[in-house]
This record gives sequence, structure tokens and C-alpha cells, in this order.
Amino acid sequence: MAKPSKPAHTMARTTAHKTDTLKRLGRLEGQVRGIARMVDEDRYCIDIVTQIAAARAALRKVEEEILREHVAHCVEHAIASGDKSDQRRKVAELMDVMGRAGR
Repeated sequence: MAKPSKPAHTMARTTAHKTDTLKRLGRLEGQVRGIARMVDEDRYCIDIVTQIAAARAALRKVEEEILREHVAHCVEHAIASGDKSDQRRKVAELMDVMGRAGR
């Protein structure tokens, strides 16, 4: 079976960036399983909340790294292309996601 083609708006991540991101997400997945285990074991509420805050911070870090890559590649490419429509679209996407992240 043929692999589906990527939409035009996706980017090919470098192997190192992809590996690092997947490693971070794997650790985060383990952290969330640990939180579930803490709840199951009736651990102290403040300890659970502390771990939730740590997981949220780790997820924000992944988000920051992916956004950094987006700006360094997708937005930079749109600027270099000279395509005003693409530039506006990329900036609008970035502003939209930053607005949602601030909520």
C-alpha cells in the first residue's frame, strides 16, 4: 500500500528534531501514567498536583520547540518565497495558535 502524501502545509522535520521531540513525548507519556498510578494509589493530593504541573510544563516545552521549528522553517520559507498570501497565512496561523496557547 502506498504511503499517503503529505499536505503542502507540513514540513519534514530533521531526524534529530523528530527524535528529540518523540523522546520528550515518551517521557511525558510515562509521567502521565505515573500520575494515574498516584491517583490509583490514593497518594497525597498536593503530590499529584505537583506532578500535573510538571507534566504541563514538559508539554509546554514540547510546544515551544515545535513552534520554534515552525518559525525557523515554515514562516522563514514563506518570507523568503516572496509570496505575500503565504506570508499572511503563516503569520495568521502563528498568531492564532499563540492566542489559543495564552488561554
